Amino acid sequence: MPLPPVLSGTTRLPVIGAPLFIVSHPRLTIAQCKAGVVGAFPALNARPQSQLDEWLAEITESLAGHDAGHPDQPAAPFAVNQIVHKSNARLEQDLMLCVKYKVPIVISSLGAVPEVNDAIHSYGGIVLHDVINNRHANSAIRKGADGLIAVAAGAGGHAGTLSPFALVQEIRAWFDGPLLLSGAIATGGAILAAQAMGADMAYIGSPFIATEEARASDAYKQMIVDSDAADIVYSNYFTGIHGNYLKASISAAGMDPDKLPEADPSKMDFGSATEGARAWKDIWGCGQGIGAVREITTVAQLVDRLEREYEAARARLAPGSPRDLRPAKEFSSSRN
Repeated sequence: MPLPPVLSGTTRLPVIGAPLFIVSHPRLTIAQCKAGVVGAFPALNARPQSQLDEWLAEITESLAGHDAGHPDQPAAPFAVNQIVHKSNARLEQDLMLCVKYKVPIVISSLGAVPEVNDAIHSYGGIVLHDVINNRHANSAIRKGADGLIAVAAGAGGHAGTLSPFALVQEIRAWFDGPLLLSGAIATGGAILAAQAMGADMAYIGSPFIATEEARASDAYKQMIVDSDAADIVYSNYFTGIHGNYLKASISAAGMDPDKLPEADPSKMDFGSATEGARAWKDIWGCGQGIGAVREITTVAQLVDRLEREYEAARARLAPGSPRDLRPAKEFSSSRN
């Protein structure tokens, strides 16, 4: 099945910049879109709730102005992440604003609800739902989501435990619609690998934290630059849902990252998550792909790097290249 028009041919790279809790805001989202990848932010990052109206107006107007001045290089579309969970008391209000501004893409998380999908479909928008297993994927599509984001092992923030190979192949066994892959994707080669596995696009978060436009502290950005996959811990202590976090930020908060207790998932409250001293604010989410992040750059520079690496990876695997992995003619013919 071909990708919806909002995703096909509208991006420079097959990439969505994942919505980063607290970190993503209009400046980062606009920079991502202008650089040619889908920019996204969580609706809950706008606080107070009335600020979401201001953010959507700013993003919409800025991208329209860019397109008017650059008709040959229009900006990529943007996305808003909606937390569909009972603790999110703002969901209905935030959804109404998405309808008001006709947000092209809505990313739903922690709950698949037909009413959310219906609201976005009312003006022609699409809904991508993030999932960590095949059962959740089936449920999301049955309830009207247009596409899926497979959040595999190694993804920053809330993440699953399944190998991307396993998760993508199980979903692709029955679903031929839009499929994105999340999990330790931080290079252009990894973007191409996601497509080779069967995903349409890559979903990249952590590398964008270490950009000048991100709303993250300098210490957070530098910690990403200084860290590798071994510096990530997987725990549900901070929000009630398992996620990946930087060990050093946990230590800095006075806790032992190797001895974190289990949390009660029923106590999860995303409505107040940005106000607490622990999750997301002082305890920093991050994925396992950060070994590829070795400097703080602008969004444009990061996307430039990803594009160079993506094209280099394609060239390495092209017919006749030193790493052409197709079976030799002699070998294939000998089996006939």
